[in-house]
Amino acid sequence: MREIEKVALIGAGAIGGYFVWGFEGCSEVDFKLIASGARADRLKNNGLPVNGKLCRPAVCSAEEAGEQDLVIISTKYGALDTAIEEIRPLVGSDTLILSVLNGVDSEERVAAVYGKEHVLHSLMHIASRRYPDGRIEFQPDTAEGVFFGNVWLPAEEGKAAEQAIVRMLQKTNVAFDLKKDILYEQWYKYAGNVSANLPQAILGVGCGAYFDSEHVFFILNQLWQEVCNAAETRGVKLPREALCWKECKKSSRFSTLQDLDAGRHTEVDMFAGVLVRISKEAGLQAPYAEYTWHLIKAMEQKNDGLFDYDD
Repeated sequence: MREIEKVALIGAGAIGGYFVWGFEGCSEVDFKLIASGARADRLKNNGLPVNGKLCRPAVCSAEEAGEQDLVIISTKYGALDTAIEEIRPLVGSDTLILSVLNGVDSEERVAAVYGKEHVLHSLMHIASRRYPDGRIEFQPDTAEGVFFGNVWLPAEEGKAAEQAIVRMLQKTNVAFDLKKDILYEQWYKYAGNVSANLPQAILGVGCGAYFDSEHVFFILNQLWQEVCNAAETRGVKLPREALCWKECKKSSRFSTLQDLDAGRHTEVDMFAGVLVRISKEAGLQAPYAEYTWHLIKAMEQKNDGLFDYDD
């Protein structure tokens, strides 16, 4: 495995902004932010404000960047298919790809186009937020950064790929953790997102509801159990005791509720939608996930004005 010297990032939102910040000023890595059209012009002209610092990454199209050693995908889930197609000029015979989206199926979707030999599994552990004015903020001291590991590559090839990424990241300010069982890490985080992100979004309340109401905790626990059932069909055994976000303030509003508060579409397809699909494929029932998916999709329609009747 050659050294990773050329890195391209697609997606400059809350998570992508963390990578932009982490690679800022790193002369040993040729880092590029992939964008085109008006968005590229805006990033070139205005930069990207992260934690009060104006970052100015090199911005170019995928065609201009050419083949890369590593491609990082950090778009929203709904933009994943577009990103997969857009990165085509970046992917050569030896290119590695990290898809750091939440959820448990983005790697499969990337590999379906480019092959499993290009893809390592990954996830993010960071509380990062993008504000309407474009600024991005996170706490560097508590950001654990990117977790990654090999699932599909042959043992020696996979180890070489992992270590090449480690050596490259050590030159940056990006926090990272190489995991032996990255699938467990992904599914554990996914279980937390499905069970705790979604019920509070429907109710419009902070996460303290899980501790103060046995009814809200019941829904959380049922969703957690449905994720555990689906995970076992993929060879991942999660603890049956539901994760309870004790470290969060009671007023904390997770990403799905933040999206609904702002009138945006959510990533419920990545959470409850994927869980329903995987469960059905395995012959399992996931009634709480299916009901939750329909409720939040209906709330998106409400935000879109579909129910603004005037008769």
